[in-house]
Amino acid sequence: MSRVTNQESVEKRSSEWQSFLFITVFLFPILSVMAVGGYGFIVWMMQIFLLGPPGHG
Repeated sequence: MSRVTNQESVEKRSSEWQSFLFITVFLFPILSVMAVGGYGFIVWMMQIFLLGPPGHG
């Protein structure tokens, strides 16, 4: 019985490491680039349609 539990523990630990690496190497960088790009796009569109280009202060 403990052998099955130990095998399941090893498989779970392996899948947790794979999930962690996927999140830290791929998901977070992609999401951060999308967030910064989306914010830049929103500012750009606001300058085109609503606020105009930045001027002298």
